[in-house]
Amino acid sequence: MKNLVKTLKSKKCKITPQRLAIYNIIKNSHDHLNVDAIYKKLASDYPTISLATVYKSLELFAQLGLVQVINVGENSFRYDANPKSHPHLVCTSCLTVLDLDETLFPSLTSSVESSTKYKITRQQLCFFGICPDCLELESSSTLTTSS
Repeated sequence: MKNLVKTLKSKKCKITPQRLAIYNIIKNSHDHLNVDAIYKKLASDYPTISLATVYKSLELFAQLGLVQVINVGENSFRYDANPKSHPHLVCTSCLTVLDLDETLFPSLTSSVESSTKYKITRQQLCFFGICPDCLELESSSTLTTSS
């Protein structure tokens, strides 16, 4: 939270209770929430907050490098409190998004740069599959329907 306040102050942005709450939700969530989920979590404590405030705050946080915006092919973006580029794993069944350790791909960026002569400034790498919980559900429902 100190980083948020320091960054907002240095960029002469307002420090509001709503902005602090929005960032706090993202920072304390491992679910990579979208705007609607963040808004719903805020609604009871901040009944007058608007969806536009959530959108604008998230856009500001992304511009300031405080959050990473993740596009996993849904109709909305997800937000990650870890702004450093790192790969994600997406369940195509329940839409859970997990962080992957970037050390799994230690030389990916340099390999792409050397083979393409591009200077890579950022990357977004997502793997898609079915998580163990959904696989278990599929397996148990297959057993139930075949009996």
